[in-house]
Amino acid sequence: MFFGLILVLALFFICAFLVRRFNGGKTFGRSGPLKILGGLAVGPRERILLVEIGESWLIIGIVPGQIKTLHTLPKGEFSLPETNEKPFAFWFRRCVGDAHEEQ
Repeated sequence: MFFGLILVLALFFICAFLVRRFNGGKTFGRSGPLKILGGLAVGPRERILLVEIGESWLIIGIVPGQIKTLHTLPKGEFSLPETNEKPFAFWFRRCVGDAHEEQ
C-alpha cells in the first residue's frame, strides 16, 4: 500500500510538471492584461497589492470579503535606491510618506 501511495504521488507531480511545461510555464488564470507587480501583507489576513491593468497601476487593499481601490496612477517606472527593503514596500512607504507630507 505504501508503494501505491508513492506511485500516485509521483504521477501527480509528473502530470503537474507536464502541464506547466506544455502551458509555457504559465499557471492557469494568469493570462490577460492584468498583472500583479507586488504586494505587502499588512496583517494576518489583509494585503495591499500593486496591480497593472492596461496603462494604469492600481493600489488595492484586500481584506476578508472585500477588495477596495486605494489609489490609481498612470503606468510608469519607479527607481529604487540601494536598500534591504523589498521594492514594493519601499515604493509604498514613499507614496504614503508623500501623502502624509501634503496634509
